[in-house]
Parts: sequence; structure tokens; C-alpha cells
Amino acid sequence: MTESGVPGPRGAADTALLERPDPAALADRPWNVVVWDDPVNLMSYVAFVFRSHFGYSAAKAHSLMMQVHENGRAVVARAGRETAERHVSAMHGFGLWATLEEAEG
Repeated sequence: MTESGVPGPRGAADTALLERPDPAALADRPWNVVVWDDPVNLMSYVAFVFRSHFGYSAAKAHSLMMQVHENGRAVVARAGRETAERHVSAMHGFGLWATLEEAEG
């Protein structure tokens, strides 16, 4: 019942308001760019993409490529949401499988 004595919606007393996260706060959080292993691209090509797009050294690009190959995935960059989305889009443009995930911490 409400204060007026009129029955309220069923379960109204148990209903909690959900707060929507602030879009600006979400954009400021760090996001991971994850590249996934695929059966199509050569390992040398994946390392080339990491060097050319991210500017990584040959050693770092090779290390990340091996993580993708051996573990099935690797976090290749961490950035704000918009930048991370651009990196994911660029990876798609190179023909790689990539996704975005919210980074911990």
C-alpha cells in the first residue's frame, strides 16, 4: 500500500533504482585491446601488424604474437575507450580478430 492507502505495484517495496554509469567516467576508465588467435593469418604478419600499427619493437611485437599463438589471445594495448575502439577497428582493418574489454584496476 502507498501512503494514500492505494495498493502500489506488486513488489514495489522491494524495487531498487539502478544507477546508470556516467558515460564520461566509462570513457576515462582503461580498456584492453585483445587480439585473438585465428587460423588464417601468419604469425609473421601478426607481428608486422603490431609493429606497424602500434610502433612496437620487433621483440615486443614477436612476444605479443607468441602470446596470441600460445594462449589464444593477448592484450596488445590499454587505452581510454575511444582510443581502444580505434585500435580494435584498425586490427579488423588488418584482418585480425580483436575485441575490447574493460581493464581491471
